[in-house]
Amino acid sequence: MKLFQFLNKNKETKFQCLCCGQIYDEIPLTFGSEFPSYYFTIPENEISERVEYEKSLCIIDDHFFHRVRLAIPVLDYSENLNFDIWVTISEENFIKRNENWNDEERIHLEPYFGYLQNEIFGYQNTLNLHTVSIENKPGIIPNVQVIDDSHQLYSDQKNGISLEKAKSIVQNILKIHHN
Repeated sequence: MKLFQFLNKNKETKFQCLCCGQIYDEIPLTFGSEFPSYYFTIPENEISERVEYEKSLCIIDDHFFHRVRLAIPVLDYSENLNFDIWVTISEENFIKRNENWNDEERIHLEPYFGYLQNEIFGYQNTLNLHTVSIENKPGIIPNVQVIDDSHQLYSDQKNGISLEKAKSIVQNILKIHHN
């Protein structure tokens, strides 16, 4: 019956890592990077001089970064594949973000243009893709949309991906983390 197929559509919640055999209660769908990629180019002995870092904000030299969530809809599942990553924004927008950090009205701010500053597993050449960041209410990092319409990540973010493709990306991420 179609009704029961619909109701059971998301019952498949157990997920097994093919690399180590670990069984998860649900498919792990949120990944991220603690720092923008640029951070890893800085010699360790220079980090304290050149980097200012908070959980969702970072300044390296004259570059301004903020953490964002890139969500890719999973068409045949109830949750998105999420990447909590970093985007550069202008100094002006960085200041605006700080000034409106706790303001409920920040959700009405114009989106911020920026450049993606992490490689996204499962996608090639994502560093420096053009993006716009859209504010959320205080306590929630902004959402980001890729606006380079010739890139596969743009298409997948706009149109969604299958659950099988999401699982494949997750398996590859877990494999990298285990090595």
